Amino acid sequence: MRCQPRYDGQVYIWLNNNQTCLLCNETADSSSPICTACETELPWLGDHCQTCALPLPAAGLTCGHCLQQPPAFEHVVAPWTYSFPIDSLITRFKHSAKWPLGRLLAELLAQYLQHRFETDLQRPDALIPVPLAHRRLRQRGFNQAAMLAHWLSACVDIPCDERLLLRTQDTDAQQALNADARRKNLRHAFALTPGAVVKGRHLALVDDVLTTGATAQALARLLMDAGAVRVDIYCLARTPKPGDAI
Repeated sequence: MRCQPRYDGQVYIWLNNNQTCLLCNETADSSSPICTACETELPWLGDHCQTCALPLPAAGLTCGHCLQQPPAFEHVVAPWTYSFPIDSLITRFKHSAKWPLGRLLAELLAQYLQHRFETDLQRPDALIPVPLAHRRLRQRGFNQAAMLAHWLSACVDIPCDERLLLRTQDTDAQQALNADARRKNLRHAFALTPGAVVKGRHLALVDDVLTTGATAQALARLLMDAGAVRVDIYCLARTPKPGDAI
């Protein structure tokens, strides 16, 4: 009797020292499954808004939206812009269950965060994954934000609290909505779990991509209203404004 499904393909071994780059299939030059050339060519986020990480033409600026309507969160931390090949890697991880790609991105994000912790970023008390709508969780079978948060937790030694937040409403998918529609779509969509300990804590929300920031704002406002002293956003990629060049 077999207790595991038969699988004749290559098994992905994360700790194997002889890794193959997941992007170009060439031999990687480190224990991480990405070669130096491909890592260098990733769309690293350059100058950006000091609050929401929106790509901007110069360093040290805050975008007009954050100046006019300061968000509830303190900082968005994202290594990349949402462009090729990061957009493809996130899509394959998120919608095709290519977990090795998600693990790779999480490890690179962890390295980026560790550098920021050593320079200018305050370490949070806990990592909080953005909860997924129940309908999409059933369809997809996993919450990509929760997987990223747990991988990050292991890499940067910050606890992950997956049970602090609840998704109370199955809202429509956000991708096709504009900023105003996204905000309306998320009204009353989230809640704290009964007995959640938030007061006095510095928390970091974890998600894959930040687009308009509507989800981040809704959750950060919920946490700040419950007594959190600070909320940051950690994500893989930040999108530019529609029509802006990356």
